[in-house]
Amino acid sequence: MTPRPIRALPVAFAAVLAAATVVAAAPKFTSVWRSSDAGSVSFAGRKIAALVMSQDDSLRIPGEEALSKELIARGLQAVATYRIAPKEELQSAARAKPWFEKANVDGVVVLRPVGRESRTTYTPDMWVSPSYSSFWGYYGYGWGQAYLPGFVDHDTVVVVETTIYSVSRDQLLWAAVSETKDSKSLPAFVQDLVKASVKELQKQGLAKSISK
Repeated sequence: MTPRPIRALPVAFAAVLAAATVVAAAPKFTSVWRSSDAGSVSFAGRKIAALVMSQDDSLRIPGEEALSKELIARGLQAVATYRIAPKEELQSAARAKPWFEKANVDGVVVLRPVGRESRTTYTPDMWVSPSYSSFWGYYGYGWGQAYLPGFVDHDTVVVVETTIYSVSRDQLLWAAVSETKDSKSLPAFVQDLVKASVKELQKQGLAKSISK
């Protein structure tokens, strides 16, 4: 059965967004999608890879470290993807897959910057397309479309896509688009996004048995 996009945010999640608006640079989730199978998946006790899809190592490496630390702080066994495989091996699904298998990765949390402009419109309807339906299908697509960030000024809107995959099932479990305004730097935005995304991971029940 094909999962349907969630068109209304849960009440608890909406409350989080309302609180986030108090801080000017706080991430705002504009679209959220959840698989109907997500409730049956738990990453507790399993290894999760933290992946930032960007050609900019100054963003990718610190972003993956921050994401893995947030996951570890919540009781998960997480690892930054740059520690799993060399960068040149991560550029294609065929070459990266053996490294993920060797590391016994069961899940992946992906952050992918998709744009920065004064106004950005990003349509998440493609989450139901074949490119998104499996991790390895998305992997090849994601790296091919990875955004290379540049200077971010105060008037910039930065848009980031967050996806959570079960590698063992090769299935998309959760996806969201978030944006921020007046961010001084994209890496700083990713730091905030990491925390917000991991909290949502726990709220959606994808990390059962994690300490709050």
